Amino acid sequence: MILLDVDITLTGWRRFGQYVGSMLLRPVSYKRHRFPPEIIAHAVWLYFRFPLSLRLVQEMLLERGILVSYETVRRWAIKFGADYARRPKRKAPTRHDIWRLDEVVISINGENHYLWRAVDQDGYVLGEIAQIQRNIKAARRLLTGLLRKQGRPPKRIISDKLGSYSAARRKIRPKAEHRQHKGLNNRAENSHVPVRKRERMMQGFRSWSGSQRFVSFSAVRNHFVPPRSQHSALSTHLHRLTAMAEWKTVTAVAA
Repeated sequence: MILLDVDITLTGWRRFGQYVGSMLLRPVSYKRHRFPPEIIAHAVWLYFRFPLSLRLVQEMLLERGILVSYETVRRWAIKFGADYARRPKRKAPTRHDIWRLDEVVISINGENHYLWRAVDQDGYVLGEIAQIQRNIKAARRLLTGLLRKQGRPPKRIISDKLGSYSAARRKIRPKAEHRQHKGLNNRAENSHVPVRKRERMMQGFRSWSGSQRFVSFSAVRNHFVPPRSQHSALSTHLHRLTAMAEWKTVTAVAA
């Protein structure tokens, strides 16, 4: 069955990456949309979960008999993406967590900026922020946001040999254990790969809001990527089945 491209509803979108503590979120509303929720949720999931362009998502939907323009997919991503991103359950912080910090250069509107990111020992993204500078102030802002978001300090902090990390750590957590070694920080460096793929696909980010849209969607990646402690194929398969069932629940799509 071919569905006509008549879904043009667009409302204001909340800032991506916004965290709503313990507040009870309202169910996702699909009012005034003629496309079923399953199609909308699937299109947004494809766009953010994989390095696909809007036109590639349009083509994948067309293969399933769904006629929708790439502009409609873009509007769905703007309207529902932020709401989806903050609904999956987050991994609870523990005193045994190890924070791995790293920064990478990204292009926004043709200018170089720095994406600062922190991941834990299992490869889950704890926080990320795009900043103009690469100095002590930027590193301090990253650590301050992590402490406020996690609610407890880590067991250990690992970073490369950039001096800004050490200086910021001395001001915020002077007694925290801090190891600086490039070889120990591979997990944080590897976490930049999805953003790099998206950047190449889009030929560079065109705006701050566009870059933040994809950067802050790491919450969805965390939801689907199994912990590194699970090595067997069966445990990975079960994890992804559970994650997909929970995804259908948070997006208000019948399982």
